[in-house]
Amino acid sequence: MNVNSRIGSKKMELPPHEGSVLSVVDMHTGGEPLRIILSGYPEVKGEGVLSKRRYVREHLDYLRRVLMFEPRGHYDMYGALVVESEIPEADLGVLFMHNEGYSTMCGHAVIALGRFAVDYKLVQEPRSPETQVNIHCPCGLVKAFVEYSNGKTGGVRFHSVPAFAFATDVIVAVPGHDEVTVDISYGGAFYAFVSAERFGLDINKSKTRDLVDAATAVTNSVKSQVKLHHPSSEDLAFLYGTILTDGKDAYSQEPTANMCVFADAQVDRSPTGSGVTARVALQYHKGLIQLNQTRTFQSGATGSLFTGKAVQDTTCGDFKAVVVEVAGRAHYTGLSSFVQESDDKLKLGFLLK
Repeated sequence: MNVNSRIGSKKMELPPHEGSVLSVVDMHTGGEPLRIILSGYPEVKGEGVLSKRRYVREHLDYLRRVLMFEPRGHYDMYGALVVESEIPEADLGVLFMHNEGYSTMCGHAVIALGRFAVDYKLVQEPRSPETQVNIHCPCGLVKAFVEYSNGKTGGVRFHSVPAFAFATDVIVAVPGHDEVTVDISYGGAFYAFVSAERFGLDINKSKTRDLVDAATAVTNSVKSQVKLHHPSSEDLAFLYGTILTDGKDAYSQEPTANMCVFADAQVDRSPTGSGVTARVALQYHKGLIQLNQTRTFQSGATGSLFTGKAVQDTTCGDFKAVVVEVAGRAHYTGLSSFVQESDDKLKLGFLLK
């Protein structure tokens, strides 16, 4: 019997370790990873999802580093922890995590979680042609609609929380680039938007490092020079990142490309679900698109596609807002069980920048 046969015939067992085994399902949406935590996490305390987000940040952040950082993850890993929701109509609550902390909304994760919730029976009887999954994100209730036929899940679309243009034509001083004009829009998280051409870059062809450096410079400048606020909660009032675009904001049937750089210079491989939400809200605010006019958004990183459209006028405090529908596809990549050995000096994770 050769060595591969001997290994294959042996029952796989976890090595000696301390603490709980952390079991996860790995997925990706348009190339952007999502690590969904199945088991092994301690109880997350808090009356609501936002208070649970504060609790994990203050008391359980070491587990974010364990699962997101190397050697189990990588600089651009993204995660989701399913929690109980205080909203009766929610099928599940969720906390999002990344290389810097915890976000308030994540569209690529909602698309993946929609499939996951149906496949892992977190909702009652699935229905064809679509099964609705109500996901309570820190920004609010997001309704996902999962294609379901012959026992199989497929594409997912979701309806966002109220999205709105926060400010347009905002001038910020960006070191090395003088004054830069940006728009700021909210799609469950706040983003700054600017064309990559402003920096002499091409969203599809320039080096990722050059795009990341430009976007990070904008993010840092906006954070230091613009005060954000959100009508519902100050927990939502922070700039999540900057989205560089190809500048093609006027309606077209051709795809428009963008790249999102968020958290600590983390690069989204997908077109960015909450970013598409915010960009559609911005285009709608400017009169560049109409209700139910579908646009296709392309990732400058991978070429993957989402669609987005404004589907309903609404308000958010004093802001004129819109509900946005975003659609895409997620795929499973594997199952893993992670442990920590007591003598592993790197067991809590590390990042290379």
